[in-house]
Amino acid sequence: MSDDLDKLRDALKAMPGPDATNRARNIENAEKIFAAAQGSADGLRPTSHQPQTEGGFWRRIKKMLSTLTARPALLAASSFAVLAVALVMTTQTSVLDDFGVAEVDTVSRDVAPLQDSRANDALAKTDGAALTAAPTANAPAPMAADVKPMVEMVAEPAQSRLRRQAPMGAIQLDLEQAPTAVTPGDVFPDNAPSGLKITAQQPVSTFSVDVDTTSYALMRMATLDGYPLPKDAIRVEELINYFDYAYPQPDSLETPFSTSVSVTQTPWNPDTQLMHIGIQGYDVAPEDRPAMGLVFLIDTSGSMEDPMKLPLLRKSFALLLNTLRADDTVAIVTYAGSAGMALEPTKARDKTAIMTALDNLSAGGSTAGQAGLQQAYAIAENMQDDGQQARIILATDGDFNVGIADPDQLTDYVAEKRDSGVFLSVLGFGRGNYTDTVMQAIAQNGNGVAAYIDSLAEAQKVLVEDVTGSLLTIASDVKIQVEFNPAQISEYRLIGYETRALNREDFNNDKVDAGEIGAGHTVTAIYEITPKGSPAELADPLRYTAQTAAQPSTELASTELAFVKLRYKRPGATTSRLIETPVSADTHMIDSVDSNFAAAVAAAGQLMRWQDLGDFTVEDVQKLASQNKGDDPYGYRAEFVRLVQLLQAQQ
Repeated sequence: MSDDLDKLRDALKAMPGPDATNRARNIENAEKIFAAAQGSADGLRPTSHQPQTEGGFWRRIKKMLSTLTARPALLAASSFAVLAVALVMTTQTSVLDDFGVAEVDTVSRDVAPLQDSRANDALAKTDGAALTAAPTANAPAPMAADVKPMVEMVAEPAQSRLRRQAPMGAIQLDLEQAPTAVTPGDVFPDNAPSGLKITAQQPVSTFSVDVDTTSYALMRMATLDGYPLPKDAIRVEELINYFDYAYPQPDSLETPFSTSVSVTQTPWNPDTQLMHIGIQGYDVAPEDRPAMGLVFLIDTSGSMEDPMKLPLLRKSFALLLNTLRADDTVAIVTYAGSAGMALEPTKARDKTAIMTALDNLSAGGSTAGQAGLQQAYAIAENMQDDGQQARIILATDGDFNVGIADPDQLTDYVAEKRDSGVFLSVLGFGRGNYTDTVMQAIAQNGNGVAAYIDSLAEAQKVLVEDVTGSLLTIASDVKIQVEFNPAQISEYRLIGYETRALNREDFNNDKVDAGEIGAGHTVTAIYEITPKGSPAELADPLRYTAQTAAQPSTELASTELAFVKLRYKRPGATTSRLIETPVSADTHMIDSVDSNFAAAVAAAGQLMRWQDLGDFTVEDVQKLASQNKGDDPYGYRAEFVRLVQLLQAQQ
């Protein structure tokens, strides 16, 4: 092998070189390409401010060869490859001229997906054909066949690589082989679809309501950046409940919400139907809500330094501050290596003091989430003593690495503290170590809601437009139980709510925690149901069926599809109340804009989870959603249509 290297060196020496000007430019550009390639190999995000190795390009080559010499087994192949790449980069003048700083900086950024949404646009400008351009007068012979594919791959346009690896629209492909919109540090809870239930065997379905919107914001971020999310990151109910629907308004706060049920045709299966259960919370005008005591519990650990974390967090809380009443109270607790008080309880009218405290926050240290929670609860409980309703708003990237970090232990701690009457909501920021498992557990057991803030526009929705619902809870421990009539419905499945499932006996147990509904919130749940005798039936009837008194009477069997029960508690109450709604066999809402749009969102979520919807495609979702945008004052439904169009274009 030493002889081979000597021959290669002799060939390089004998080769005519470029003029001095071209050589200087080539070496400069080659250093940039080499730095980008080195960043990709290390699995790091190459940026313009990464440290550069001193001594120039050829000293790097020499250093690499020296390092490889210490590994005899790698010397032969590695040395040849390094020299061959160096040869290409220093002689192909036409190639290097096609690379600008932006293109070089994004070559390896595509290897670490979604670090910058502009990466794909920049890469799309890079023409892989440039690498096979006509040689210059001083160009060497064509590069070796085993080197050319490697260099062409570096300059391959991003969209070509996306399609070759796993196109977003081809939702049935193996996700394990596809790049995703999260890094290895992001963690999501397992939530396999609940599956089809046979009514004769399991006529009752029970679950807790959910008004969180985290999954939708994550899905939007991933779609705009061109990569799919892991299946477990898609919670279909959170996509559906991101939108409001025109359900009947309740008459008074005494009965804090209305319940409505409709049945429509399933868009993806002509032999099944969709049963929509809608809940509309009583809306309270901002001036009519009680005074609030808010504790901003802010993660200031080192991982929050990213522009999409602490800087966006400051701007988001500034929006919230502008919606508060003058007599509301705000305190700020921070946590990094330990917890600290950044702002004593201060009236919201003193915006200057609150904004100064926010502006003075900086990131650094580890993440002592437990200590921060303990201090925040202590302050919030004191606010209750002043007659205010107290709520903690936890803002973090989800990384808890000091104190209690296990989701189960955090759940137990937050569940214990909720008995004090202090509610806890969670705002997630950034990615890279976003522990969705922990965030969801904290929000669910803290009697609060969870949202993910990926932009200032999302902060506007969560903290301004929906602020009353986010701050004022009108019903706690809200559970839904549906009993299907086996004489009318042979099979059913609940779409989403996998992480909110409850046991049948939990429905009547007031000690079992469930979801909360804020003022003005809507909640939607959708079942796909298979009518008795439908061609869509998948299970054969049983040969032996016991005749019991529990079976429906002849009259009920002919008039009801299902019986919906809902339990809830008024805030602070320990005993639940019951609402019952029979679902008549002739309950239909034909061509309802809201139900059709909800069905489109449900279909999109299932496709992104790679569930089989037969011949129903992303294009069908786009058509159904665009035809049923209805009243869309803030443009959220139009935004969803654009996201689906983007999914379709990425097929």
